[in-house]
Amino acid sequence: MSSPVMSSPVLLALILTGVLAQFADKLALDTITLAATQAGASPRLVGLLVAAQSAAWLLVSLPAGVVADRVAPRSLILLGGGLLTAGSLIGAGLLASGLLGWALALSTFVAAAGPVVIALSVFVLLPRLVAVAEFPRVNGRIELGRACLSLAAPLIAAWAVAQGMPALGLALCGLAGLIVLAAGSRLPSDRPAPQPRRPLHRAIAEGGAFVLRHPYLRPIALCAIAWNMAFFAFLAIVTPYAARILLLEPERIGLASSVYGAGLIAGALAGPGLIARLPTGMLLVFGPASSLLGAGLLALAPLQWGWPALAFAFALFGFGPILWFITQTSLRQAVTPQPLLGRVSATLTTAMYGMRPVGAIGGGLAGEAFGLSVAIWLPVVLFGLSTLAILASPMPALKTLPEGELSVQAAE
Repeated sequence: MSSPVMSSPVLLALILTGVLAQFADKLALDTITLAATQAGASPRLVGLLVAAQSAAWLLVSLPAGVVADRVAPRSLILLGGGLLTAGSLIGAGLLASGLLGWALALSTFVAAAGPVVIALSVFVLLPRLVAVAEFPRVNGRIELGRACLSLAAPLIAAWAVAQGMPALGLALCGLAGLIVLAAGSRLPSDRPAPQPRRPLHRAIAEGGAFVLRHPYLRPIALCAIAWNMAFFAFLAIVTPYAARILLLEPERIGLASSVYGAGLIAGALAGPGLIARLPTGMLLVFGPASSLLGAGLLALAPLQWGWPALAFAFALFGFGPILWFITQTSLRQAVTPQPLLGRVSATLTTAMYGMRPVGAIGGGLAGEAFGLSVAIWLPVVLFGLSTLAILASPMPALKTLPEGELSVQAAE
């Protein structure tokens, strides 16, 4: 039976905007890479298109976080919906005309800036709508929707490209942007309390400094940085490792990797219930520790256990980390003062997305320099560091989400 809070039209509109923005971001990436590859684009051009999308998360997050702390989140969500709609529809027109290149990359950047702004605004607005005890349930619903639609995105993109209609994928992203605009218009237009107007770089630095000195946010940041490096190093290594060391066929590798999505959905479904029943600290340790377990078992697996170990690793990468993500998102919202919510979220987002290419490059270089059998241990070590970042902090002792007492201490 759903709670009255979860059935609130305003809250449902907020969840819808968050889910659709993330879905459009994933669908656009899948559509553009498949369409460009199918059209004979060089790997360099495909890389440019992927970089244009990821650059939005790196370049837009920090300034958007400052703005999110100063203006009404509703206004930013509407801006994000407009960027998503405009960039996607322009990109659809370019794809329909067969125009690949800098114009498509620019439209991709504009479209991706929309979900960046929307994600930050959702993070800022949610604590104003629900009590701390409801954070895990609402964040769990957002992650469940994201996980389900993330599974659908590559299927939609592949079907559209196979049918010779690559523009359809981006057109659907534009439609998602229009729905975001409609849902966003139902959100409250309250502005945050007035704050001193600091220069942009000082405002950004204030959010980073708060994260660094906070006893909970600092280990969360260190854990997230190490985990993202580990996961993207793993992604760079795992396919050649599975094919050349474990001798798995492409179909079996693809089937094993699809278990990741099932793990995401299972974790998002189970998350609110587990968070309500289990100590918060246990869940924060379990997320990175489950990834360490999955990667370690795969590195140790003999040939005959290669496929089950690979599928088990992907399942754990989905299930454990999404529980961790829901828990740490709720914790960040609970301990961060309202005037800093946007900048704190932007700081962590930038750190995580900045480490992803580092991890991927590191994994590729390790595989080339030391061989795949040795390189597969790189993500194991990095997952171990992400687990250690939590274990060495005060967070394992947490029983429940704090009610913000540490946010006051850290801000002083």
